[in-house]
Amino acid sequence: MINTFILRLFLGTIALFMAAPLAVVAGVSFNERKSLSFPPEGFSLDWYAQIFTEDSWRSALFNSVGVAVGASSLAVVVAFPLAWFLWRFHAPWARIVQVLGLAPFILPPVITALGFLSFWTTAGAYGQAWTVVISHGIFFVTLPLVTLTLGFEAVDDSLVEAAATMGADDRTILRTIILPLILPYIISGMAFAFVLSLNEYIVAYMAVGFTVETLPIKIFNSLRYGYTPTMASVTVLFVAIAVVVFGLIARFGDLPRLLGAWRHDDDS
Repeated sequence: MINTFILRLFLGTIALFMAAPLAVVAGVSFNERKSLSFPPEGFSLDWYAQIFTEDSWRSALFNSVGVAVGASSLAVVVAFPLAWFLWRFHAPWARIVQVLGLAPFILPPVITALGFLSFWTTAGAYGQAWTVVISHGIFFVTLPLVTLTLGFEAVDDSLVEAAATMGADDRTILRTIILPLILPYIISGMAFAFVLSLNEYIVAYMAVGFTVETLPIKIFNSLRYGYTPTMASVTVLFVAIAVVVFGLIARFGDLPRLLGAWRHDDDS
């Protein structure tokens, strides 16, 4: 009984410690005055409204969402054939493909960002909006690759064998059996890539500089002119989007398994 109380107290303390910065940021975002003071002086939602009403913030928001949608879609398009290849071919050399898919996310972000900067500068495309979509798509391909790999591993081989016995070719099996089974993993991988792309700064900045302002780049630019609660409001908005996305995955998907937890029946 005492041990349980101590454990709960310890976990509660850690939770409060981790939530404290977010609580401060949320408090600042509701500040009526144009300052980052905490506790907030008054209450106002004007700083949240400014994200959608002021041209520069609204443009940055649309840019971020557009980049995140394009990058997450590209990441899934690249990850799907890689995951399928790993599922179909169990030879040791096939793991080289997996290493290539994991490499962009394993390397330090600044190293990957410098690589993209050198590549796009050499290619003469530096500063183009589509370069950040491709850069983010490659950088975050690891996330849908992991979820899709788990999805393919969850496919019951007997279903595939039964379909093949009935005369279905590989294309038919992929369309009618495999895709419906792994659809939640496709959506989950895309959602993970979307959330992280929305918040990413270093790769985006190295790919386009200040020619295309996403919300993280906009925040950095705004810091040169002082601090405003709008920056805190954007932070809270990012957190809210992440909570909604991951909440939907937890509600309709298998979040524990996507995060690495395996059920007991997986080993049976």
